Amino acid sequence: MSDIPFSNQITEQNIAFTLEINYMPYAMSVIISRAIPEMDGLKPAHRKLLYTMYKMGLLNGNRIKSADVVGQTMRLNPHGDQAIYETLVRLTRGNDALLHPFIDSKGNFGKVYSRDMAYAASRYTEVKLTAICSELFKDIDKNTVDMIDNYNNSMKEPLLFPTTFPNLLVTPNQGIAVGMASTACSFNLKEVCEATIAYIKEKNCDFLTYLKAPDFSTGGQLLYNADELKTIYATGRGSFKVRAKYLYDSKQNCIEITEIPYTTTIETIIDKIIMLIKSGKLRDINDVRDETDLNGLRVTLDLKRGANPDLLMYKLYEMTPLCDSFNCNFNFLVAGRPHTMGIAKILTEWIAFRSECIKRQVAFDVQKKNAQAHLLDGLAIILLDIDKAIAIIRATEQDSQVIPNLMTGFEIDKIQAEFIAEIKLRNLNKEHILSRIKEIENLKKEIAELNNLLSSEKKIEGLIVKQLKEIAKKYGKPRRTEIVYEEEKPEYDELIEDYGIKLFLTQHNYFKKITLASLRSASEQYLKDGDEIAQELETTNKSDILFFSNNQNVYKVKAHELSECKASGMGEFLTNTLGLQDGEKIVFIAATTDYDGDIIFAFVNGKIAKISMDLYSTKANRKKLVNAYSDKSKLVYASHIRVNTDFIAIRDKDKALLFNTDLLPLSSSKNATGTQVMTLRKNSKLTALIQADKYVSDNAEYYRTEKLPTGGHFISEIERIKNGLKDINRIQNSHIRPFD
Repeated sequence: MSDIPFSNQITEQNIAFTLEINYMPYAMSVIISRAIPEMDGLKPAHRKLLYTMYKMGLLNGNRIKSADVVGQTMRLNPHGDQAIYETLVRLTRGNDALLHPFIDSKGNFGKVYSRDMAYAASRYTEVKLTAICSELFKDIDKNTVDMIDNYNNSMKEPLLFPTTFPNLLVTPNQGIAVGMASTACSFNLKEVCEATIAYIKEKNCDFLTYLKAPDFSTGGQLLYNADELKTIYATGRGSFKVRAKYLYDSKQNCIEITEIPYTTTIETIIDKIIMLIKSGKLRDINDVRDETDLNGLRVTLDLKRGANPDLLMYKLYEMTPLCDSFNCNFNFLVAGRPHTMGIAKILTEWIAFRSECIKRQVAFDVQKKNAQAHLLDGLAIILLDIDKAIAIIRATEQDSQVIPNLMTGFEIDKIQAEFIAEIKLRNLNKEHILSRIKEIENLKKEIAELNNLLSSEKKIEGLIVKQLKEIAKKYGKPRRTEIVYEEEKPEYDELIEDYGIKLFLTQHNYFKKITLASLRSASEQYLKDGDEIAQELETTNKSDILFFSNNQNVYKVKAHELSECKASGMGEFLTNTLGLQDGEKIVFIAATTDYDGDIIFAFVNGKIAKISMDLYSTKANRKKLVNAYSDKSKLVYASHIRVNTDFIAIRDKDKALLFNTDLLPLSSSKNATGTQVMTLRKNSKLTALIQADKYVSDNAEYYRTEKLPTGGHFISEIERIKNGLKDINRIQNSHIRPFD
């Protein structure tokens, strides 16, 4: 333990200064040397690995063990063999992560679309470079790029690759640095080359004409949105959607998913589908399984009989990663500084980078050819007197004086003299020397052409265009990701089969959806012992069903999402289907396709509310709405009406009132308490509400009123009997639930 008091061990520091000194170097290292791609479209880890393989002769040689490559790469990348091997795996053809893999592989390298398919250890797999890598290393030995020391100064490595095509748009990349990130999608190589050529020729070209949309190694279907792509192309930021491709096997009644979005995995998709099946949100799937094999990706969904495969896939697109968004952030390093760039800016910077590479390569060639021409100039001088050259060499006593004597005798420089001195004796004949001198003219012509190229930006751009055309022809591939335009996408409603159905709600909270065709051939309805039908409703398979509960909630369900039932079946238990709370019960159902009309709610306290059906329509796909009607008094009756209708209100067992719903004001909120319709005595209550055409009476108009509220008129004994109003308990039990 230190004898220095604890208080004296603390040193106060300015937090901003500490962060700048201690954290900023780390942040900059991550940004520049690890996470963000540069103008050649590669991160440092990729570059170190590929350059090592290039120096190992793997561009043209046979495959070697991955472990050997990993070990050699550690001379440039000291971050450990596992990190290097993971980098190698992603660049391989076997992993399927890239449209144009840089590494030709043999063995198991996993799959980019599988989370659980692990790659084999490096000692079992073999690799070499693919042919397209020759475009990455084009003239790299001709001073095209800067070479820097590796981490221990034991060897040199390139700062960038002189790639001959805009690889940063062809190879997908994702990196998370400190305070910034980069996410670049891949584009089709042929389209990228064509777009670059068009941009070189016309700076105001429309990129959407050439660079149609991103392209991914996993295929799928890209939902084309011109505005989204224009934003991405202009700013380097934005998102687009990619969805899976599938086939329907009618014989096996199953869906086979063969391509998925680049951003997800088959395990994630299967887990989500299983969760939806267990929660009851997907009812048309019997089984889901992964059948991926050597032939490629395949996820199979076994369907229930009668399921609509297109409609089911539409739901899966909405509810699972089978349709996923790709968020673009084209953040690249330019001269060591991060920039978020649109396509035009990216190509501008790449063209400038590529032009500089060509200039350096041409300058290197000019220097070499000038040196060669200089040597041949010395050889031409010797041609004037070969015998003199031989005599000088023969007369020189010391070996060290040969070069100086030749320089003096022919007035040539040291380099030329050394070249002449090294000529073999057999080559000192006139014919050989003349043939070599003839090369001077060709060399000078080549040097002039190279100098012309070096001084002309136009010619350099022409050379870039020529190389891009050759690359597009040699390495171009058809698109893997299919483009689906808006007009080709079927609307959701178009996928739903429309036919007549009848809905049944029972007292014990059971529900049946039966097709009218099935109902015509059916016998009586099968119900649970002691249960009885509370409401019947005819509608279509495209309607929305609204389930109103005694807890003032409404549950909205699409009719086509509900399972069909036979008259001989018991139906669905709504407590489970809708996820009702303990003690919650459905008391009324309504069906609509357009949310037209009103709902009438009658309460024990004599008030009736008229609520517009439109208040239950929501833009978001909400399944549950609270405060669906007032809780101030007990609900007696509810009904969905499309036009104003005559109703008869019953007070206790003795009085009736006929009125038209036109007298009721339209409430502005769902849980409005309503308008007082009947005046009630102490301890009396509104017992029932009956549609006028269902009330049996010789003179129903006797009960009509044009003003609310009112007490109504007494009902005769005969009418009470005819309408089942004799027993007050029966009245309450039969009318507290709705009916048509």
